[in-house]
Amino acid sequence: MVEQELIRAAQTGDRDALITLLREIENQVYRTAYYILNNEQDAHDAAQEALIRIYTKIDTYEEKAQFKTWVQRIVTNICIDKFRRKKPTVSIEEHEIVFEGKDNVEREVMSGYIAQDIREAIDQLPEHHRSVVVLRYLQDFSYNEIADSLNLPLNTVKSYLFRARQQLQHLLQDYQKGGVSG
Repeated sequence: MVEQELIRAAQTGDRDALITLLREIENQVYRTAYYILNNEQDAHDAAQEALIRIYTKIDTYEEKAQFKTWVQRIVTNICIDKFRRKKPTVSIEEHEIVFEGKDNVEREVMSGYIAQDIREAIDQLPEHHRSVVVLRYLQDFSYNEIADSLNLPLNTVKSYLFRARQQLQHLLQDYQKGGVSG
C-alpha cells in the first residue's frame, strides 16, 4: 500500500494500516527527536510520545499538508516542550570507531571530532534555530516544509536559518581555535 492509502485506511480504523504507517516513520521520528534533544533517552521518550500522539490523532490529519510535515510538527513540538521543561543533559557515551585501514585512521579520527564539534555547536543554538537547522540539514526539508512543520512564516524560517548558519560558523571557528565562547 502507498502512504496515502495507509493513511486513509488508518483513519477509518484499520489498525494494521496504522501500525504499518507508524513503523515506516518511526526511524525518522526518532532521528528528529535525537537531533533536537541530543540525548538518546530523551529522544526515545519524545519519539514514543510522538508515535502515540500520531496513533491517537491520525483521524485529525487533513491532506492540506504533507503527512511527513504533519508528523514533523508533532515531533518538533513535543521536543520543544521537553526542552523547555528540562535543560538537555549531555550524554557521554563510548563510541566504537571502526578503522578501515591505516591510511584512513587520521581522517576517521578527524571526521569524528568534526562531527562532534558540529553536534555541540548545534546544541548551543537557541531552540528555534536548532529546530530549523535539524529539519533543513538533517531531515532535508524544504523551506516551505519547515514553515508548515513549525507553523512559521516562510521569511521567519529563512531568517532563522540565516542566523543559525552565522552562529554555527562563529561557534565552529571558536572550536577550531581551541576554545568555546558561550
